[in-house]
Amino acid sequence: MKNDKKRPPIYEGDGDRLMADLQGADRIILLPDARPSKTPDRSPKMRIMWGQLLLEDLLAGRYRTLVCAVNGDDNRRGIITQLATLLPTSQWDEKSITSHAKAVAGSSGKVHVLKYDLDAVEVLGVGRPAGSDHLTMADLSEAFKIVAQMLERRPDRLPTASVSFLGARSNALRDENGREPSFEAVLHTMYEAGFCGDVYPAPSMWESNTPVYARYPFPPALEAMRQGGF
Repeated sequence: MKNDKKRPPIYEGDGDRLMADLQGADRIILLPDARPSKTPDRSPKMRIMWGQLLLEDLLAGRYRTLVCAVNGDDNRRGIITQLATLLPTSQWDEKSITSHAKAVAGSSGKVHVLKYDLDAVEVLGVGRPAGSDHLTMADLSEAFKIVAQMLERRPDRLPTASVSFLGARSNALRDENGREPSFEAVLHTMYEAGFCGDVYPAPSMWESNTPVYARYPFPPALEAMRQGGF
């Protein structure tokens, strides 16, 4: 039966009508993944921060820890360098960030998780293996297992936010076929490794009319649709 109950307006004045007229605008369509309940689901979930600006949220003090990528060659375009520049009490800059990543990685072929204390924010930097020009999904899995352990042992590092590792230039993420993986594959890898912080999609992913969910794991309905049912 159709619910004819009129919803409350979202905007003041003619805002609802005017927003509805923006048919050609890039938009994100958020889908609820569950109905409100008196007994909330307590299973671990990752929040997906669609439309939110990570740098602004970090500078506003919403997170104590950031997970992002670093490398031992060039971090000028990395969010860690942008953050270090904007935080007045940070003792790090692009040169020292890169030198630290290079020293820790050495000649090892393993992924590393490096700690950078930027005073207001601690950064856990996923450093790609020496000699590699990108991160693999296996690298991401191993790194987030370490990150999950570091967060579990230090509750003072919560709340935590992570980049999506997609759309990166210096620290590209590739799957076993050499292509950039899906956002769902990245979320699955993080979650299976034990991470349950907030994840910020790449801003380029905001320009989509594909309906999306604001939490991971996604609801069973998605898999049912993939199997041909609903």
